[in-house]
Amino acid sequence: MRILMVCTGNICRSPTAEGVLRAKLQQAGLQGQVLVDSAGTQGYHTGEPPDARAVRAAAQRGYQIGSIRARPMRQEDFATFDWLVAMDQSHVDWLRKRSAPATAGRICLLMPFARLHPGLREVPDPYYGGPAGFEHVLDLVEDACDGVVERLRTGQPLQLLQGQAL
Repeated sequence: MRILMVCTGNICRSPTAEGVLRAKLQQAGLQGQVLVDSAGTQGYHTGEPPDARAVRAAAQRGYQIGSIRARPMRQEDFATFDWLVAMDQSHVDWLRKRSAPATAGRICLLMPFARLHPGLREVPDPYYGGPAGFEHVLDLVEDACDGVVERLRTGQPLQLLQGQAL
């Protein structure tokens, strides 16, 4: 299984989601079964590490994301990854415009996997705010990644959420 987390610049939300999911997969003993990566819909920050505020907030919770480097989505990502998991609806729309029809069913939002935040559909962009925004993103991402891991651990297919996620 290969999962790609997607946000705009790949410096806040998607690297946070990548790092959190990797850690949670390791805790569940699933790290060898799932490859996780992240990318941005834009290449504004290609090669840069995540935003220092995201790195700091993640580190305070035990997640190491400082070695991740921003990269834009590549056309081959649509074929390489089993699931393209977007942080908000604008990313879903962007991905769908660029994907082949057969890929559209593998694009979803992250938040429908959450259990503690029902009804929230998107992970908000913390970039223009303060530290509290990065903490909020972590709260949401941890919850949603717990849901992803639970589905993978119990063998439930991710596509069951497709109707909810899009």
